Formats: sequence, C-alpha cells, structure tokens
Amino acid sequence: MILPPKLISLSQTKQAHARIIVSGFAGSVSLTSHLLAFLAISPSSPFDYSLSIYRKIKNPNAFASNNMIRCFGKSDWPLKSLVLYSSMLRSCVRPNNYTFTFLLQACSKGLGLNEGVQVHDHVLKLGFGEDVYVRNALIHLYSACCRIESSKQVFDDSPLHCDVVSWNVMLAGFARDGRVDVVEKMFDEMPDRDVISWNTMIMAYVHNGKLEEAIECFRRMRENGFVPDEATLVIMLSASAQLSLLEHGRLVHSIIDSLNLPMTVSIGTALLDMYAKCGCIEQSKVLFEKMPQRDVSTWNVMICGLALHGLGKDALALFERFLNEGLHPMNVTFVGVLNACSRAGLVNEGRHYFQMMTDSYGIEPEMEHYGCMVDLLGRAGLVFEAIKVIESMVILPDPVLWAMVLCACRIHGLVELGEKIGNRLIELDPNYDGHYVQLASIYAKSRKWEDVVKVRRLMAERNTIKVAGWSLIEAQGRVHRFVAGDREHEQSLEIQKMLETIETRLAAAGYIPNISPVLHDIGEEEKENAIKVHSERLAIAFGLLVTGPRSCIRIVKNLRVCWDCHEVTKMITTVFEREIIVRDGSRFHHFKEGKCSCLDYW
Repeated sequence: MILPPKLISLSQTKQAHARIIVSGFAGSVSLTSHLLAFLAISPSSPFDYSLSIYRKIKNPNAFASNNMIRCFGKSDWPLKSLVLYSSMLRSCVRPNNYTFTFLLQACSKGLGLNEGVQVHDHVLKLGFGEDVYVRNALIHLYSACCRIESSKQVFDDSPLHCDVVSWNVMLAGFARDGRVDVVEKMFDEMPDRDVISWNTMIMAYVHNGKLEEAIECFRRMRENGFVPDEATLVIMLSASAQLSLLEHGRLVHSIIDSLNLPMTVSIGTALLDMYAKCGCIEQSKVLFEKMPQRDVSTWNVMICGLALHGLGKDALALFERFLNEGLHPMNVTFVGVLNACSRAGLVNEGRHYFQMMTDSYGIEPEMEHYGCMVDLLGRAGLVFEAIKVIESMVILPDPVLWAMVLCACRIHGLVELGEKIGNRLIELDPNYDGHYVQLASIYAKSRKWEDVVKVRRLMAERNTIKVAGWSLIEAQGRVHRFVAGDREHEQSLEIQKMLETIETRLAAAGYIPNISPVLHDIGEEEKENAIKVHSERLAIAFGLLVTGPRSCIRIVKNLRVCWDCHEVTKMITTVFEREIIVRDGSRFHHFKEGKCSCLDYW
C-alpha cells in the first residue's frame, strides 16, 4: 500500500532511499525527485539531507528543482532558493507555475521584497501572470512585506483569476494593517467564503479591539452552516476572555466538546485563559491539571491567572513547580510571578524573584518587570524605594512607571511628592487624562479644592477629557454596557427603582457613603448622588433584577473600582445574599458575605 505523502515519516523516506541505492537506481531522476517531494512536505526533514540528494542528480529537471526550492523555503535560508532558480535558468530548465509559487513563498518567509519584485518580473515575462496559484503567492508576498496596496493591485489586475484563497489573503493583509472597514467591505463582496474567510473576519475584529463584533460574526458564521475549526474556537475563547463573558466562553467550550476536538495545547491554554479571565479560577486549575500536554505558555497563563485573582502564594507555588519540572522561564513568566507578588503585597518575595530573573536566568528586566516592582513597592508604602528602582533602570523609564508612583502617593497621602510628580507627568504628556485625574484625586483627598479646580481647568483648556468609566454584564443572552449616570438602557426605570431599594436597605444596614473620590467642591448630598450612579452600581442593580435568587453576578469594569463602590458591593453581598465578581482595570474582586478576596488591597 502506498501511503499518502503526509503520512510518510522521515525514517520511511530514508528506508526508501536506501532501497533505491541498493537496487541500483540511485541515478534515477524520477525516483530521487519524488524523494525530494516527500522531504519538501515533511515538517521535520533535515535540509542538509535534502540538499545532498539534489546535488547527486546529474541533470535535475523542473520537478526536482521545484522541490529543492520548496526545501529552501522551509529552511533558515529561504532567499537562497533564488540561487537555485538562477542555476535552473542557466541550465536551460524552463520554470513552471510551481517554480514561481514556491519561489514567492520563500521570498515571503524571508521578507525578501526586492527579490520578490524581481521574481514578479519573471512571472510576467514568462506568461504566468494569470495563474491563480502564482497570483496568490504574489498577493501573500506583498502583504507579508507590508505592501498591502501592491497586493491589492495584483488582486485587481485580473479579478477573474481569483479564488477564495486570493480573497482570504487580501482579507488577512488588510486585517494585519488594521483596516477593519476594508476587511468588512471585501468580506461582504466575496462570491464564496470558507471557514478561513470567517476566521479572518473574526480575527480582524479581535485584533483591533472590536470584540463584540467578533462574537456577532461568530454567531453569523454558525447560522450560515459553517463548522468552526480549532483556529476559530481559540480566537473566540480569546474574545470571551477579554470581555470576561463566561456564558459565551462556556458556549465555545461546549462546541469544542460536541466536535470531539482533542485537547491540544492551543485549545487547552485558551480555555485556561478564558476561565481565569471570566472569574472561574478554580475551573482553570482543574483544566490545567487535566491537560494531557502543557507547554511554557500554558504555565504562563496559569501563573498570570492566579496573579490576576490575587492568589499570589498559589502563583508562586506553581512557579516553583514549573522550575522543578525542568522548564526554563521566559520574560513573560517573570511578569506573571512579579504581578502575583504585587497583587498580594509579597514584597520580599518580589525582591527575591526580581533578583533571580537576572542572576539565575540572565533575563534583562524589561519595562513590564520594572512596572511590577514599582507597583509592588508603591502600593506597599515603600514609595521612595520604588523611586530608587526607577532611577536605577538601565533603560529609559516609561512615564507609566512614574504614574504608578503618583498613584501610590494618592493611596498613602503623600501630597507634596504627588504634586511634584503629577505636574512633571502633565508636562511630559499633556494630553493624557490619567495624570490630571490622579493629581486632582490627591488634592481632593486632602480637601484642597482650589487646587482641584486648577487641575480641572487645565484639563478643560487642553481639551483633555477623562476616560468614561463603563461596566459590562452578560445577561439574557446579551452584553449590557453601562456608563456612570446611564439612563439609556431599555430597563432604566426598573434599574433606578432597584438603586433606590439598594440605597434603602444599605442605609438600614448602616452604610455611610465615602465621598472622597468625588473631585468636585460640591455639597455632600450631591457627592453622594454622584457616587450612587457609578457604572458598576448600575450593572449590579440590573444584575439583581434579571438573575435568579442567590445566583452570582459578574461585572467587567474598565477602570479601577473606587473605594466607596468597593464597600457598597461588599455590603450588597450580605444584604441581598449574593456573590458578586468584579473584574476591574487592576484585578479580580470576589465579593461574598461582606468580604472581598483582595482584602481591601488593590
């Protein structure tokens, strides 16, 4: 029985080669060319072995040369395939459409734009300009070399000689270029679509932050009868994770199960990430232990997930297990470890692992590592040590690091230092609203209202607008978004009544508003009213309306939760006997029975 090429192993190819030699057919161009064909499509064939076979062919024909070009394309020296192409021409071996397809693929891998342009000239001179495979390779070449307009020109030159692959390559090119509007237009115009077309459209949305559009596109894909593949499902798990949409993530998980897909490293890691970012860290732990195979990225996702939930000691224990299994940590591994220390206030441990990273593994600290250390020290009250870390950096510090120190000054009431750093940051980046807000918060906390007014006036003069806080909740098969003071929701009247109910019941339980986050010198009652309509409170009120008794309410918030909303949420869990999970701009908060998993450290 002759096995299909993809099922023939390297060992079997070598056995066949040995038999050819023993049988006296070593000089057969046909047989050795077919050996090269098997090696060209094998994912693990040694390049030197392929080259040694080719060099023993006395007069290689186009088939043999094409397969050797393909082997060059897979190698670490893809552009050297052009030397072989030149040799073909000197030997009067006429190239065919496969020659140019493989040559252009090699140019794409080596990002050889100039070389690819020369090959393009030969394509046109030798009359292969309308071959669909060659055209697809040209479109991909220009796209890979960030010449998307050149890709479009090739695509438009002969639209009748385009297939679904041509359209898909163009979609991918524009998606990589961030031009989602063009991708949408082309996608709508496609005469035929396949799974790759839908995947590319979904990826374009996800990679450009249009996550809700990606989810809607996935729904349409399934309605149109397309069965998602592993790539679709992994990208949809990513979208669910980023939006913290647990129900949608569970839907994707159920599709994986229904299709009987194997638990590959990619799928398993994406599921871990989804459950961790949707607040189900225990589910992530179970999946992690059950995974048949794990790579370094799997461990990184699990360590980072534990850190996100404030489970610092668990994250560090997992990291030690990672080391004991003989795995080598990467830059991102230490980002997760240091984040875990920062979230849990593990100062000594953070210092230890930061030192280990450089001394034991030779990893030079990057901005993310310094950021973790500055955040760890600053939030622990060691503000001046955090400043020393910044001043000792061997790379130019990002203003974000000083913004972390500014935040620490607000937390710990260091007004003079905060004022100095805040004004310096505003000078460096006058258009970023966060610096103004932090400085104004420092003044407001110290009741220096005249300075608050000055900062706000400066924001207005420079047209710097504070980023609006929003909160998401997944309910009734939809994603509901709220902003502070929102009255646009279709159930706004019921939400307002629920807010009044919450206010009444919390007051009876002894709640007293903490109005320090309000940056206005206005009356106490007005400040209380401003806090009452923060976006997470609207989302929680809606959650109480539409979810069943004692069921968990899950909220996603783009900014860090304010102190008063944090206290209110703790009280709501007691008064209404609910568990509430909030993912804010900093971490996860698991509220239950009047307590929060962060232990008021965030």
